[in-house]
Amino acid sequence: MSFIKNIGILGSTGSIGTQTLEVVRNNGDLRVVCLAAGKNVTLMEQQVREFHPLLAVLFDEKAAEELKTRIADTDTKVLSGMEGLIEAAREPSADIILTAVVGMIGIRPTIAAIEAGKDIALANKETLVCAGHIITKLAAEKGVKILPVDSEHSAIFQSLQGESMNPVHKILLTCSGGPFRGKTRDELKNIRVEDALKHPNWAMGRKITIDSSTLANKGLEVMEAKWLFGVEIDDIQVVVQPQSVIHSMVEYEDGAVIAQLGTPDMKLPIQYALYYPERRFLPGDRLDFAKLAKITFEDPDTENFPALRLAVSAGKRGGSLPTVFNSANEYAVAQFLDRKISYLTIPEMIREAMEHHTVKDDPTVEEILEAEKEAGEFLASGKWE
Repeated sequence: MSFIKNIGILGSTGSIGTQTLEVVRNNGDLRVVCLAAGKNVTLMEQQVREFHPLLAVLFDEKAAEELKTRIADTDTKVLSGMEGLIEAAREPSADIILTAVVGMIGIRPTIAAIEAGKDIALANKETLVCAGHIITKLAAEKGVKILPVDSEHSAIFQSLQGESMNPVHKILLTCSGGPFRGKTRDELKNIRVEDALKHPNWAMGRKITIDSSTLANKGLEVMEAKWLFGVEIDDIQVVVQPQSVIHSMVEYEDGAVIAQLGTPDMKLPIQYALYYPERRFLPGDRLDFAKLAKITFEDPDTENFPALRLAVSAGKRGGSLPTVFNSANEYAVAQFLDRKISYLTIPEMIREAMEHHTVKDDPTVEEILEAEKEAGEFLASGKWE
């Protein structure tokens, strides 16, 4: 009889969350014990009725009240707000918590889960970008695993298996280049929201799709990789690989490069994190090298896409500056999606917020959240223009 693994999913109605539930459907030994999301009552009700969790959380209080009414005939407990997220993260029966909420809202629940001794399947970049110095130390103290769910970080993690005794020379973080790869600054001036939401290879949420197009997402991944793999920013090289077949690589001291390849399917890194170190059969397309024919590489264009350069700068400086990068990017992307600013204004806002900020070294969670708030308020004030 196989061992049943109990999982909690924070961000269950988003892209990663719904794909995680597909993985659950494909396997008979995963049990969902808690679900948490923002305010999608209809989808959460469907998930509760299918997976019968002990606890369901909607961050929005009114949405949670509606959910409570809708599922009154079930045994699932309903909570709301940050308190609800933290209770879900601490769910006693959970073996592993998959954190896929969007934004810095994921920091406190992730800390709560680690403190409760839960392994973390991490799909929330902001947790390590902004609080990596807190999270990695706490995970080491509690003896819990942080298993990456991002495609690129999972590829690096997989490429490190069996090599624990060998020092890493360089991490090669791959990047598709996004939908505007090769475009000049003049060509980017009139980019519309609809254009930026068309990623050539991956199906993702709106915010991360915009981030992929500006290369801000790759910058966040550079900062995240620093904490996940204990390397310096200078030891991470971004390589544009437009076909999204090589998901990332590790170069060792002897010059050997080990890579993880596959089709662009997020269910692979999700399933690998949930079952690590076991590999399970995963339905879906397989890589066909004859059809692929070639894989190409190039350097990222940080002149026309300066968000990556700004992120690397923030990562090197550290302290509270990565939080400001992240907060400013979140604010700017929201403004762009609301059609209030132009596409090229996104990196301008990030740069202005970073230049305005007075960096705090080794910030507490409270100082991280204050830096986030300060950056948003500065941009909202219009003083940067």
